[in-house]
Amino acid sequence: MQTQTVFNRLNMSLLTTLGMAVTVGSALGFEHIGGYIPCALCLMQRTPYYIGIPVGILAILAAALKLPAWVSRLLLLAIALLMIWSGGLGVYHSGVEWQFWEGPASCSISASGVSAGGGDILAQLNSVKGPSCTEATLRVLGLSFAGWNVLASAVLATLAIIGVRAKA
Repeated sequence: MQTQTVFNRLNMSLLTTLGMAVTVGSALGFEHIGGYIPCALCLMQRTPYYIGIPVGILAILAAALKLPAWVSRLLLLAIALLMIWSGGLGVYHSGVEWQFWEGPASCSISASGVSAGGGDILAQLNSVKGPSCTEATLRVLGLSFAGWNVLASAVLATLAIIGVRAKA
């Protein structure tokens, strides 16, 4: 009888999927509750999470239903690659914020908001632009949202790889 380890594919699938949901959920919370308007690069960094969460749910199901090991391994590998992509976007965005290199032209527009008084809201929505990608809206312990995404992506990619390599 094989001993069950905490580093099995099911646990790593659960942990990775939960981690992705918490990470992107936090970003959405900062946006919708905290009022931080994301820039174009911030929005791009969310895409791997939006793809990864459903893939993670499939990995959980594959491991829980005891499908062939290659199925859950392949899904976890896809998650690892998505998180590496997200981390790369975060590194790029952090470099733009620190002026190591230029960001895309779509990030050079400064932010403007919708007036609280109402008026022609549809016209205002069409004119609202995201903030510049060159300035961090908030830094916590010296890291911007992009910097924290790099760390979160690295941890999540590592967990997914541990799941890929797991025996059970």
